[in-house]
Order: sequence, then structure tokens, then C-alpha cells
Amino acid sequence: MKRDVEKLCSKCISCRKANSKVKPHGLYMPLPVPTHPWTDVSMDFILGLPKTRNGRDSIFIVVDRFSKMAHFIPCNKSDDATHVANLFFREIVRLHGIPRTIVSDRDAKFLSHFWRVLWGKLGTQLLFSTTCHPQTDGQTEVVNRTLGTLLRAVIKKNVKAWEDCIPLIEFAYNRSVHSSTKFSPFEIVYGFNPLTPLDLKPLPVNEIANLDGKRKAELVRKIHEEARLHVLEKNKQAAKHANKGRKLVKFQPGLMKQVHGDKADLEELGMEQDLKAVNILQVQLKPK
Repeated sequence: MKRDVEKLCSKCISCRKANSKVKPHGLYMPLPVPTHPWTDVSMDFILGLPKTRNGRDSIFIVVDRFSKMAHFIPCNKSDDATHVANLFFREIVRLHGIPRTIVSDRDAKFLSHFWRVLWGKLGTQLLFSTTCHPQTDGQTEVVNRTLGTLLRAVIKKNVKAWEDCIPLIEFAYNRSVHSSTKFSPFEIVYGFNPLTPLDLKPLPVNEIANLDGKRKAELVRKIHEEARLHVLEKNKQAAKHANKGRKLVKFQPGLMKQVHGDKADLEELGMEQDLKAVNILQVQLKPK
């Protein structure tokens, strides 16, 4: 009788939806590693900060997925998609050009008709993280935590002065060696680290300043290749760690599946979704 009850419960749809998963299904699959700086970016917001003298209460974060260079742009929580697009063109496009892909969460700004049409016309592919799965854009989540730590260390009690500290924090972040690439973002993008007051007194004889064009180009190419190899190795290590206890799940085209909801009923949240198989390991989720 016990076996019959267990068998019945294992096939019960309500039970399967209500039970929590102990281990995620399928293997860890990191996003493809880009080959050049600022062709593939991710973005997110830090919201609800103390209002500054200029009325800013949020930070728009844009991260290059290749070099890990980040730009921290003060903004307002109430900014709509049009204003965010203007910020992106003013602070990112003017320096780095139009990206091929943009990875983001499902913020209402990024799901708006204006945002989708704008990037569709420009040829940029929008990649959205799956609902309740922030690991898709884990890189930006890590940058968010790092920025929060730096802000707390710098501003201390004068919390409303955070906007004045952002340029210095961004410079320090982009000049620091990243654990994934083994280079600083500045080195990967520009081929050298900008000077700081410590470098100017006394002014060192920097070999990079004497490089001719050919050697400089070779140096940048070498840095890009080494950085990409480091990121690939880091992804491999992360996959090995994440895949412990997981098993390979293969998907077939046309397969119907439900996404597990952690906090509420799936149908009430509108999270019951169709699966479109991309290959045997990946699927795209399309809301009903």
C-alpha cells in the first residue's frame, strides 16, 4: 500500500507543483563568452537609494560581458524606458558603440514596446533572464553587490553624497584586476591602466607609453585572448561546481512543461509557460 501511495503522489500534479525542488534540473550553462569588448552587455538597476541634492535615488548599471568594465549612471526610480534609452546612448553608445546583445531582467522598462522596437530597429538582440532565475544575469548581480560594498565604505554617514562618489568608485572598480579575466577592465579595453596620483609621484617610465603602433596592437590582442581564456576557464570551474548532483535533461521540440513557482500559484502569477526547444539542452520560455 505504501508503494501505491508513493506512486500516486509522484504523479499528482498539485503535489508536484507544491513541493519545493531540492536540486535544479539540467546542467549549468553559462552564457557564451564574447570575443571583443562592448559587443555584449548586461544591465540592471539599484533602486531606493537616499535622494541626493540633484534628486537622484537610483543607479543604472551597465556591464561589458567581455572586459567586465562597468559604468554606474545616477538616475531616478521613476525614469521610463525613453529616459533610460537616452541615458544609455549618452553614457554608453557615445563611448563604446551599439552592442550586439543586451542581457537584462524582466523590468517593466526593458519589456516596454518602445524599448523592444528601438533595439529591434538598431539590430541589437535583447536577452531576458528567466522569471525567478537571477543567475542568468549573475554578472550584473555581483557588480551590484560590489558597488554596494564600495558605496558603504566610501560614504559612511553622509549617505546622501553617494552621487558625488560614483565617478571615483567607477574609476577604482575599472582599474582593479578582475578575478575572471586576471586583468583590469581598463587593460582589456584600452591596453593600459590610467594613471593615479600614486603613479605620478614620481612619474614612472612606463614601457606601454613607448610602444609603437604594431606592438600596442599586438599587446591589446594578446590581452583580449588571455582574458577570454581566463573567462572560459572560470566558466568551466563554475559549471563543474554547479553540476554536482545534477543530471542532464534533454528537451524535445513541442514539449509542454511548467515552470515551478516559489512563492505563489503558477497560474495566478501567469508563470505557466510553453517551452520552445532550441536544442537538446536549451529552451526558450514563452508566456501563455
